Amino acid sequence: MGLKIYNSLTREKEEFKPLDPPFVKMYVCGPTVYGHSHLGHARSYVTFDILYRYLSFKGFKVKYVQNITDVGHLVGDRDTGEDKIAKQAKKEQLDPYEIAYKYEVSYFEDMDRLNILRPNISCRATGHIIDMIEHIEKLINKGYAYVTQEGNVYFDVRKFKDYGKLSNRKVEEYQEGDRIEIAKDKKNPYDFALWKKASPEHIMQWNSPWGRGYPGWHIECSVMSSKYLGETLDIHGGGLENMFPHHECEIAQSEALTGKPFVRYFVHHNMLTVNGTKMGKSLGNFIILKDLFKKVEPMVLRFYILQGHYRSPLDFTDQAMDAAKNGYQRMKNSIFSLQKYLTSLNIDSYNNGYLESKYSDVNNIAKNFFEALDDDLNTAVSISEIFEMLKISNIELASNKPDIEKLILINSFIKDGFEKILGFRDVLVDECDNSQNIEDKLIELIINLRAEFKKNKNFEMSDKIRDNLKELGITLKDGKDGTTWIR
Repeated sequence: MGLKIYNSLTREKEEFKPLDPPFVKMYVCGPTVYGHSHLGHARSYVTFDILYRYLSFKGFKVKYVQNITDVGHLVGDRDTGEDKIAKQAKKEQLDPYEIAYKYEVSYFEDMDRLNILRPNISCRATGHIIDMIEHIEKLINKGYAYVTQEGNVYFDVRKFKDYGKLSNRKVEEYQEGDRIEIAKDKKNPYDFALWKKASPEHIMQWNSPWGRGYPGWHIECSVMSSKYLGETLDIHGGGLENMFPHHECEIAQSEALTGKPFVRYFVHHNMLTVNGTKMGKSLGNFIILKDLFKKVEPMVLRFYILQGHYRSPLDFTDQAMDAAKNGYQRMKNSIFSLQKYLTSLNIDSYNNGYLESKYSDVNNIAKNFFEALDDDLNTAVSISEIFEMLKISNIELASNKPDIEKLILINSFIKDGFEKILGFRDVLVDECDNSQNIEDKLIELIINLRAEFKKNKNFEMSDKIRDNLKELGITLKDGKDGTTWIR
C-alpha cells in the first residue's frame, strides 16, 4: 500500500505520486520571525517533520524548502498597517534586521529541541527581493497586476478566474473584514498587495520600478518556492488558517504567471486551542515554547502532538500534557529496558525483517504501524502499535530465557518507527544526557555549599570539598566572578 494523503485542493484522500519520482519537491510556510516560537509552531512543524521523515524512509528523495519571513508580513495579515517585525523592533528598540535574526535563531533552537529535522533549504524573504520584483513586473506585463498612483502594486483577482478554488470561496461572497483590508487605491476590495510603498521612516525598504517599498507577504512564497523547486510543487504545507488568503493568493500569482498547476498536493493541519479557546496574547493563554520547556520535556510535547491526527483540532490542557507525560514515560521505560538488555549482551545488530519474520505477532503489529502512516499519516494509531510491540518486548524480557532474535527484531522496529519516522530521540542516548545533566547540577550544588562555608569562614570544610572533588577528577577554579569547574 502506498501513502495516501488528504489533498486540500481536491478535498479527497489521494495516493501520493510525485511528478518526478523518486524526487519530491516539498515547500512549507515557515515562521515570521518577530517573536519566540509558540505552541502553534510546534504543532505545525512536528506535523511536516513526520511527512518529511516518512517520505524519506519510504525511499523518496525529498527536497524540503521552508521560508523565513523577515519582511512584509503586516499586523493582522492585511494589506495596510505596520510590519510585524518593524513593530517589534520599535518595542525592543532594536534594528528590524536584529529582530529578524534574533528570532530566527530562537526558532531553530526550539525546533532542534523538538528533534525536528531542518529543511534542505531555509530561505529569507529579504534575500529574494530582486526575484520578487521580477515576478511582479511579469504579472503587470501580463495584465494580472496594476500599479496605483500611491506607488502600490496589487494583484487583480478578477483577472484570475480560478481564484478561490482552494478555499472554495467565490469572489462575490467576500465581505469587508474577512481578512481583507479595503484600501482606497484598490480596484476591488479583494485584490491583494504584491508591493507596498514605504514611508520615509520605514527601515526595511528597497528600490523598485514603482518607487521605494517592500514586498507583500504572499509574493515571497511563490517566488522562493519556484526558485528552489520549480514551477510545480509536489507538496505545499501549512496551517488551515493559511488556506485563505495566503495560499489562495500564492496559487493566483503563481499560476497566472506560468499557466501551470502551482501545487499538486496541498496539506493543511488543523487548529490548536488552549483549554478550548483560540490561543492569543490578549487572552493570556499564549504559550511560548521556551517557557513550556521549563516544565515539559520537548519529547513529551512531541508525543502529545502526535497522539492526535494532524487534520483534527488539538486542544492543549494541563491534564492532556500530564497524560502525555505518563504515556511517553511508559513507552520510554520499556524501550530503555529493551535496549539496555541488548547492550548488556553486547548486541548492536539491526534486522529490518520485522514485517516478514517467523514471529506473526511482530509482523502484524509492524504491518499495522505502517498501514496507519500510509493512511494520511495517522500517527495516533501508529503510536498505539508501538505500545503493542513493547508489550511483547516486556513479556520476553520477563521470561526466564528471552528470545534474542525476537528482541533484535523488535528493537530494529523501534529504531525505525520510534526514532527515524516518529522522530523521538534515541532513548539510551537521551537517558545518558539526562544523567549528565543531573551530575552537572549536583556539582553546582556542591559548589554553592562550598561558597556558603567560605562565606562563614569555615575554610576547613571549603578546602575539604575542593580536595575531595579533585580526587574525583573535578577541578575547581576560584575567580573574581565566582567558582568554575572542569573535569
